[in-house]
Amino acid sequence: MNTLSSEFLGYSMFKGQLVDVLQKGKTIINTLNQYSYCLAEEDVVFKNALMSSDVLLPDGISIVLSAKLLSGSNLNKIAGADLHDFVLKYLNSVYGSCFYLGSKEETLEAIKNKLGTTFPNVTCETYSPPFRDEFSEEENEIMIQKINEFSPDVLFVGMTAPKQEKWVYQNRDKIQATYICSIGAVFDFFSGTIERPSDFWVNNGLEWFARLLKEPKRLWRRYVLYGGIYIKHILLSKINHNLRY
Repeated sequence: MNTLSSEFLGYSMFKGQLVDVLQKGKTIINTLNQYSYCLAEEDVVFKNALMSSDVLLPDGISIVLSAKLLSGSNLNKIAGADLHDFVLKYLNSVYGSCFYLGSKEETLEAIKNKLGTTFPNVTCETYSPPFRDEFSEEENEIMIQKINEFSPDVLFVGMTAPKQEKWVYQNRDKIQATYICSIGAVFDFFSGTIERPSDFWVNNGLEWFARLLKEPKRLWRRYVLYGGIYIKHILLSKINHNLRY
């Protein structure tokens, strides 16, 4: 574990600033929030994918507060949207390139249009894979071929957790991209398909609450059901730690 990482329930969590994220060589960047933590407890492949991340960002106030409670670690909340914005600014400054894999064609088209006006120095390509839980070998080959033909500096994968992280984990050695970032809902945020909560909610650690209020039917399981399960995990970890020490 390096100086920019801190142990959290078996995960090596990134504790630096965004400027420290872009390391040398191929780098797999994932995020961990309460929902993905709970899913990983039920899915060994997903857990392995998260644990093998070169950079695992604390995406959510629940992770930040839990790390403080369990070990006193001071983590900086870095959401996928924050990572995406930082990386695009960097690419724009160096005339870099990126590839967006995932989402619908209209969402990808909106992303390309916005990039053209907001980050004009960034070269971009996209691909919308079939919408299904698992891809066939042929579909995987097509996706990898599309990416490698473009050979981007950064690959953004937006197929929701845990599908996106598992796909990267299973194909990382075949992918020709320096940085590979699984960022899920960011495709919708950046394209304008879904509006990200305002800075007030984000800066006060309540982005999850604003999203829940806006889309309760779709997100109640993520934040309410799995929120309760997550709290149970944290309390049990705290109790077990106290009993040992």
